[in-house]
Amino acid sequence: MVIYEEEHQQLTEISERLARDALAKAIFVVDKDGQLVTSTGETAGIDTTGLASLVAGSTAATGGLAQMLGEEEFPVHFHEGTHSHVHISVIAGALILVVIFDDRSSLGLVRLRVKRTYKDMMAVYEKIQARMANEDQKLDIFGEITDDDIDSLFNDTF
Repeated sequence: MVIYEEEHQQLTEISERLARDALAKAIFVVDKDGQLVTSTGETAGIDTTGLASLVAGSTAATGGLAQMLGEEEFPVHFHEGTHSHVHISVIAGALILVVIFDDRSSLGLVRLRVKRTYKDMMAVYEKIQARMANEDQKLDIFGEITDDDIDSLFNDTF
């Protein structure tokens, strides 16, 4: 997936608003391949590359578990620790929203704010998809090449 600067900025702004509204420590948006798209909040001291990779792997494993149980996927999962908690949401099957929070917030508040944020992130994701489709059409460099062109290229002598 290609994330353009404009959409990256929008995802960052949405993440910043979510961090503020949910009283979260940090927000990460990761793609399904484990690449970090954006992060905001208290990210110092967190290996963001490792976190992105592990979240993608965990989401894939959870998806496999869902399929074993006859579900399409489990789009939301939650991990509760002693000091930190992680709320993970799959957005459009391609982006993963990670909210790290502590006792300053609550699971209920995070879930409420994520639900509101989901619509905004879906809108950005749809823009990315439309833009990628448009770019793919522009980049079709072989679209005008015919079989005759290929034959003449390899059959002509110089």
